[in-house]
Amino acid sequence: MVSLPDVQTSNAEIANTLPAGLVAVFVGATNGIGEAALKEFARSARSPRAYFIGRSQEAAARITAECRQLNPEGEFIFIKADVSLIRNVDVVCRELQIKEKSINILFLSCGTIRSGEDTSEGLHILPALGYYARTRFITNLLPNLKQATGLRRVVSVLAGSHEGPIDVTDFQAKKMSIIKLRGHLVSMTDMALETLAEQAPEVTFINDYPGPVKTGLGREANTFLAWFMGIVLMIIGPLIYIPIRESGERHLFFATSAKYPPRARLEAGEASSGVPLSEGVEVASGTDGKVGSGVYSIHWSGEHAGPKVVTLLAGLREQGIAQKVWHHTVGEFDRIVGSADV
Repeated sequence: MVSLPDVQTSNAEIANTLPAGLVAVFVGATNGIGEAALKEFARSARSPRAYFIGRSQEAAARITAECRQLNPEGEFIFIKADVSLIRNVDVVCRELQIKEKSINILFLSCGTIRSGEDTSEGLHILPALGYYARTRFITNLLPNLKQATGLRRVVSVLAGSHEGPIDVTDFQAKKMSIIKLRGHLVSMTDMALETLAEQAPEVTFINDYPGPVKTGLGREANTFLAWFMGIVLMIIGPLIYIPIRESGERHLFFATSAKYPPRARLEAGEASSGVPLSEGVEVASGTDGKVGSGVYSIHWSGEHAGPKVVTLLAGLREQGIAQKVWHHTVGEFDRIVGSADV
């Protein structure tokens, strides 16, 4: 486990070890983990420029004011959008690409626990936000991430370390239970990130499990299981919740620490990108089980998912599931917006 003091020590070095003017994009940051991570970024970076995307203009005004108090030299720009729709994702990406040539951090925490209903584009709402929109953001903004100097990182807050089988007959998880859905989507995310890492080995990709954090997600529950889980957490939550400030600190660590280098650094034998590691903190193993291999499935503690996940993912690769996942994903994007680039 990466201790909280080690996380805080690393974050305190961001201003000294990373360049001024880092550009970050936070998708789903008007509440919960995304908001907490954005505020820690504002608190820690030198003259940063952060774009954050969400649906609430009211929340955005409050968050912008708070970030400016934390860092008067930073820029904090809100973009209002419902990113459950792929067409809206493309609009946001075009706006970002007009304003920025390079992006250092893409932080994705948009999500819902609503299930059993489709968006107007025909995507199951839960994976529309948890998988398809996120993958579209990464695909669209990958050229900008590759253009960045030094730090180039994607963090998807989902449920890394909780992988499960992928049902290739139900990629959208319209028929499976919400219990099976999580492992299915987490493994799909790993497969997609590995595919994208082949296109951009200079970029780090992280799929993390945030642990039990009190956010506003439960207010969107529309199934009995989600409602029941919300009631249970109301009772036991105070005993197990990770404080929201600590969650923000840990996610900033994921986004900036040299513990998670890109694959290109390993292949070139170069020093890791990110804030240098403090004593006792080691480079993480990737989804393939190799140290520093560029794609990471990590627990809230910052450590690798473990050998069972490595074995599971290896089996999926051997079955050609990664290619099937990517073929399906691109097919859905083409169905919704056509094959033209952003």
